[in-house]
Amino acid sequence: MSVEDGGIPGLGRPRQARWTLMLLLSTAMYGAHAPLLALCHVDGQVPFRPSSAVLLTELTKLLLCAFSLLVGWQAWPQGSPPWRQAVPFALSALLYGANNNLVIYLQRYMDPSTYQVLSNLKIGSTALFYCLCLRHRLSARQGLALLLLMAAGACYAAGGLQDPRNTLPGPPPAAAASPMPLHITPLGLLLLILYCLISGLSSVYTELLMKRQRLPLALQNLFLYTFGVLLNLGLHAGGGPGPGLLEGFSGWAALVVLSQALNGLLMSAVMKHGSSITRLFVVSCSLVVNAMLSAALLRLQLTGAFFLATLLIGLAVRLYYGSR
Repeated sequence: MSVEDGGIPGLGRPRQARWTLMLLLSTAMYGAHAPLLALCHVDGQVPFRPSSAVLLTELTKLLLCAFSLLVGWQAWPQGSPPWRQAVPFALSALLYGANNNLVIYLQRYMDPSTYQVLSNLKIGSTALFYCLCLRHRLSARQGLALLLLMAAGACYAAGGLQDPRNTLPGPPPAAAASPMPLHITPLGLLLLILYCLISGLSSVYTELLMKRQRLPLALQNLFLYTFGVLLNLGLHAGGGPGPGLLEGFSGWAALVVLSQALNGLLMSAVMKHGSSITRLFVVSCSLVVNAMLSAALLRLQLTGAFFLATLLIGLAVRLYYGSR
């Protein structure tokens, strides 16, 4: 079974089962992120600085990688430490950092719904860089599967969940009385295209880097997250006055940080042993988990758009990984 077929060449059934379990765990963690973040809200607002959560997530990943090497879960390479091989990971950290900040700035030039729908174009940009940089050729069937993934993401973002209060008779709640109109400025469109390109490039570049270097994954992650911590520490310090690093944190917030850190490590394994395309399917399948948790924890209603998106995701998985 090849990477493009959803597995890893040469794996026996027990290891293939562990690989499948890892993908399922990553899907669950991706899907749980938004509902967990919503549970952190106080009076409708996130009580801590977003840069604090990002910095603590990067720091947690760095500490977990260092611990893995120290206790011998992954062997340290023989000879002197290959510090020169750490330098390329600075570009990965820079690309990820630029993407995370672009998400914030994009909200100034478009409404959230437009962003959620159009941001699915990053599926196409990732596939483009995957073909160009890794020289993998996608079949027409696989290309159609990725188009279905884009359509599923756009469909879900356009109305997969609904607040039941908005369907009650009588005047709508104050928050829904004057919703932000759909809009996007020319600058917003340019920034969105840049965001999608950087998203695809960062994913494929990191995959290429991890596969070319014959280093333990924990050591590669140590390099990547060291740069990530330094970059986000600078962004946090330069963000101006605001709440302290741990101010406003709760048990839910700590769970968000821990789950995102663990998911980042799982995704690095997917990048090294799987592919960027596998990551796209994990992120898309997490929409189902996100919707189910939102319905259970936040009392939101599933709509017809959710079931259509789920059907499209299922068809995409079948087309891409099914027997030809």
